[in-house]
Amino acid sequence: MPQILSLFSTGLLLVPAVLSNPASALEGLVTRRQQYLQDCLASRNVPTALNSSSDWSALIAPYNLRLPYTPTAVTIPTNHQHVSDSVTCAAAAGVKVQARSGGHSFASYSLGGKDGTLVVDLQKFNNISLDKSTGIVTVGGGVRLGNLGVGVFSQGQRALPHGTFPGVGIGGHYTHGGFGYSSRHWGLALDAIVAMDVVLADGTYIHTTPNSRPEIYYALRGAADSFGIVTTFYLQTQPAPSQVVSFSANFASALKSVDAATGIILQLQTFATTSPYMNRNTSIEVYMDIFGNYTIRGWYFGDLGSFTRNIFPAMLSGMPTPDNSVAQYRSWLDALHDIADGESLVQPLSGYDLHQTFYTKSTVTREAKPLTEPALKSFFTYVINKGLSATNPWSTLINLYGGKDSQVNAPSPGSSAYPHRDSLWVIQNNGGTVNTLPPFSSEIKTFINGLHDSITSAQPDGDFLAYLNYVDPELTPKEAARLYYGAATYNKLVQIKKAVDPKAVFWNPQAIGNAFL
Repeated sequence: MPQILSLFSTGLLLVPAVLSNPASALEGLVTRRQQYLQDCLASRNVPTALNSSSDWSALIAPYNLRLPYTPTAVTIPTNHQHVSDSVTCAAAAGVKVQARSGGHSFASYSLGGKDGTLVVDLQKFNNISLDKSTGIVTVGGGVRLGNLGVGVFSQGQRALPHGTFPGVGIGGHYTHGGFGYSSRHWGLALDAIVAMDVVLADGTYIHTTPNSRPEIYYALRGAADSFGIVTTFYLQTQPAPSQVVSFSANFASALKSVDAATGIILQLQTFATTSPYMNRNTSIEVYMDIFGNYTIRGWYFGDLGSFTRNIFPAMLSGMPTPDNSVAQYRSWLDALHDIADGESLVQPLSGYDLHQTFYTKSTVTREAKPLTEPALKSFFTYVINKGLSATNPWSTLINLYGGKDSQVNAPSPGSSAYPHRDSLWVIQNNGGTVNTLPPFSSEIKTFINGLHDSITSAQPDGDFLAYLNYVDPELTPKEAARLYYGAATYNKLVQIKKAVDPKAVFWNPQAIGNAFL
């Protein structure tokens, strides 16, 4: 690889100018960095979009319209050498880098989380190739989850654990956890990764496995945005079931009473942690929203008759009679479509154009410290008194990560940079605008923070955490480090970061190394 001289070695940084006119000098430095980067990328024939490009606005449109940022350039590589050249040119110019897989970062970190980043858009890395002899699928770093689910099924009747929304990209989702309806059965999306091809901060392109560059393999599975750009994933698939039991029970009537609403979650929690009928085959999600919906739903991997005779009655025992309930077989692809929020499983390979304007805050509870009755009463008091009459739409999803036999918690906390292997519930509180477009009212954020605080303030010893795939840009770097990783994992990641990316080429506001614990 030809050597790239850095901007700092070309004599273009004139210290006297900085001292005499700091503002003007800073503006000039930014301009010189941009020009250096553009020239470097052009010299290496890296496909690049600039603010003069016809598709610029579409390329930099954030999923969350609340948080727009303007990159200095967007590269659209078609091979790993383009990715490597993007990184080395940016590093030489002193420009930070972030990859964009699906672009669904709630904080717009796939646009850098600030202006002036080089974005490496992986949309051309969309291959899906299943090895039927091993069940390992090779997947490009720009593949969206819907296409992944359809692809592995159509090529060999296989399946993977992953989230519900088809437009989400594999990159951030698989490297920061990745929970879905099959995760209690098969583990997190992250747990399916057996190897990765990745470009590091110095531009080197490596293949990492548990035995080859294990420190990189560890760091990428939980914190990839701070360590490299994964161009290819190698994922261990599972045989897709011919059908799963899809179930739901609606308790909207109970949302009129704090005691009744609280009792439902307490009973569900008892069932999940103690019932002889509970194992990895059952996934559970609780959904509620501004419209008064209050639903328990999920999947069961097994026989419908057994579920309706034994498991469902045990789950609902002690609860008010549901307004309605259903349990039925669904084929694998139909089941994926049912939870896809109305979106098609097959997603476009380019021109993705779905956007919202919102704020999300997560709460992760621990198995050793389940939700208490006072905490749940505080939460439902807030929902009933304020949520059902709120001005802007909101929703809360409470997903069971733990409970008896959960495969989410089967790996050891030290097996990857995703350390939350003792979680019980993960709560996702979302608030957005009525028409999904800006402007965004600060009242929305205030309400969502109130939902979160209604639980944590009423259970002060809860030792609550947060989930990185529901990234919260309001957290300070130190808060993010503690809540997403904890001191032991974070400090280990800092040491790896110092070794492989000492100049913090891969950066966002909450990247590894931005705080000290």
